[in-house]
Amino acid sequence: MAASLRAALEEQLRALGISGVSVEHPEVFTVEEMMPHVKHLKGAHSKNLFLKDKKKKGFWLVTVLHDRQVHLNDLAKKLGVGGGNLRFADEAAMLEKLQVGHGCATPLALFRDHGDVKFVLDSAFVEGGHEKVYFHPMTNSATMGLDPEDFLKFVRKTGHDPIILNFDEGN
Repeated sequence: MAASLRAALEEQLRALGISGVSVEHPEVFTVEEMMPHVKHLKGAHSKNLFLKDKKKKGFWLVTVLHDRQVHLNDLAKKLGVGGGNLRFADEAAMLEKLQVGHGCATPLALFRDHGDVKFVLDSAFVEGGHEKVYFHPMTNSATMGLDPEDFLKFVRKTGHDPIILNFDEGN
């Protein structure tokens, strides 16, 4: 299934005139496992959190620089969700909403969402002067690099207007 989803993603990107650079690597489930395989790639590497708002039952995909610490209570307050209301969503919800499983959370999966997931992006991805920004392409056995402007173009074409937050101001 991951191969067909990746092919569908690549087709979406081609249709938008976007080309990415992909690096294959062993399957990884954490940023710590991934970094030895991609640290040679210049640019911004991501950590992705798939969260659920327990009160409103909404879903959030939060993409931050790979080395950021994210405190869910602080993030909830910044998003106006209320402290204590954000929790990690289970894998079943991620499979339903983004069609990716554990270790594969990625904003590149937003093309599979039907408007249920709100997308939060670390401002460092678009304001950091990075040549490339890196994400899993629907599988955790590869990493894809895109031009930051192309990445934003893709996300917006999925119908998601990213909520861009500065995580340097305390999270």
